[in-house]
This record gives sequence, C-alpha cells and structure tokens, in this order.
Amino acid sequence: MNQSIPFPKKAKPQVQHQQPGIESVMDPAPIYEHPDYQKEARLQDKVAIITGGDSGIGRAVAVAFAKEGADLAIVYYNETEDAKKTKEQIEKLNRQCLLIQGDLANASFAQDIVNQTLTTFGKINILVNNAAVQYPQADITQIKDEELHRTFDVNYFGTFYLTREVIPHLTAGDSIINTTSVTAYEGHEMLLDYSSTKGALTAFTRSLAMNLAPQGIRVNAVAPGPIWTPLIPASFDAKKVAEHGTSVPMKRMGHPVELGGLMFYSLQLKDLICREQQFILMGEPSLTAKRTFVHTSCVKNYPSVSVKHKKIRSFPSPEPKKQMIVRDRGRRFNSLTNTRSHNRYS
Repeated sequence: MNQSIPFPKKAKPQVQHQQPGIESVMDPAPIYEHPDYQKEARLQDKVAIITGGDSGIGRAVAVAFAKEGADLAIVYYNETEDAKKTKEQIEKLNRQCLLIQGDLANASFAQDIVNQTLTTFGKINILVNNAAVQYPQADITQIKDEELHRTFDVNYFGTFYLTREVIPHLTAGDSIINTTSVTAYEGHEMLLDYSSTKGALTAFTRSLAMNLAPQGIRVNAVAPGPIWTPLIPASFDAKKVAEHGTSVPMKRMGHPVELGGLMFYSLQLKDLICREQQFILMGEPSLTAKRTFVHTSCVKNYPSVSVKHKKIRSFPSPEPKKQMIVRDRGRRFNSLTNTRSHNRYS
C-alpha cells in the first residue's frame, strides 16, 4: 500500500556556522527516503561516485541508487557523522559503501577519489557531481575574494577535476549527472557567485554531452529549487531559513527524497536520445529553453509519463496537484501555474 510522506512545509528558524552544514542537527530533519520506493535492481552491481553524498540531496540519491542495486563511493568534506549514517543506510540495503573524505577544490583529490573507487570496486559507471558551497551577500561589494574563489573552486572546478579523472574509466551506457540550480536560469539577488557557478555547470553539461555522445556516455543535469539541505541553515540567517520555499507555487520547501527519484529517472533514459538535458525540480513555467525540461511529477501511485514516446515511471510524492511540465524547444505543455518567484536557491 502506498504511503504518503508528511512533508514539513517550513523550517524552524536556525543557523549553522560552518559550510556545508550538518544534517543531523537540522529541524525538521530532511526527508531522504520514500517508504514506497519499489526496488527493481535496475542499477544492479553498478558503481556510482556521489560528491556531497553524506547528506541532503547526495544522501537521497545514494539511498535511491543503493535500492536499485548500486555500490557507492561517497565523497564528503568534513561531515563525518553524516557520512557514517549514509554508509549505514546503504549497508542496510546490502550494498557496499566507500567513504572518501577530502576537499574537491584540490585537483589532486580527484585522482585520489578515482583510485580509491577503482581499488575497492574495480570500475566506475556513474558520476554524480553534487557538492557545493554558497556564501550569500546582499551586495556585490560585500563578496570577499576568498569566498568567490572558494565557491568556484568547489562548485565548478571541483566538478571539472573529478569529471576529467572519471571519464577515461567510463564506457558506453555510463552516465554523468550534475546538480545545477534553478538560479542558473532565474538568478538570485543574494547568490551572485553561486548562481554563476551553476550557470557555468549548465554550459559544461551541454558541452560535455556533445563531446561524449560519440562514446555513448550520457551527461545530464538536475536543477533543484528550494530544497531543505544542510547548505540552507549553513548559508542564510534564521529569518531566511524560516522562509525557505514559501514563495514557490507549492508553498513549501522541497526535500532531498524528491531529487533521488529524479536523478535515477535520468539514468533510465539510456534507450532514448536523451543527453544534454536539464531536469528542473520546482522550476517555473515561465522559464524558456531550447532543450527539454521536466518538472518532477508529484502525483500518487507511481504515475507514468511519456517522454519521446517511451513510458517511464516517475518517483512518487503525496501531493496530487503538482503536474508534469515538459518543455521542448520553447513550447510548454500541461502548465500548472504562471506564478513566478525569484526567491529560489538549492
């Protein structure tokens, strides 16, 4: 029987004083697992590297992949307790989990990640570039050089370094997924540097997809809106945290579990001509693009959605009012609302 998740709509005012934040002290706790997820072993014995996999979106993706039979290499910065919990959850699913601690801003760390993963598992099939930092400032003159460099070093250069090291070990049918952000399309008044890195990752995704297409390696991206992750209380003041997600049409913040299924969904498109795609969670119908954009389906009972004439099961959510929005070369179908909000971050 399908169960509904009682998604908390708002967070309590709270602040953390370190980046990228600790999930275990968040209130409410982010929801990263769906009780109705049906395991079908569609990633059986695949090996995935997930950066920022200790918590937030990364943990949700790791658990979803493990349920499908994948073994995981979880890369994290310094959130050891969060990482141990993720490892524990994966091992409960009878999958292996390798924890790798380090700083993605260091180019040499990328080679270390690949070496440890190959030593443990012998192969790499999936790379999820998810780790990020952000330092909100109300004015461009307040952005410090070290914060600007750190944001680009982790969010963009860290992704580039690791992707460059992983690609030689991928083969046809393997996949790379980048976590971008809706701020890459809408911008954000307090996240000038962060949104710029996400714009760079969007361009990187598109270019790399074209570059790797002849090898049969797919490159896609997921662009979250306001998801409740440790980065939020670690970045914003208590008032902003309490308002997180309230400006979107659904009037609530998203939870990491709503990304886990979407990441897996992008992996299931291997038989379709699907690359260079940006999947936007909690995106706006007013966004325009030349490629296909998919707003996550949030209706009950694992509904099917049609993408390029193939049937693919979407991930469940208890809210029946959210609908699938598909954009193809600027055309919009099945739009839920034309409301637009600029107060978004992931």
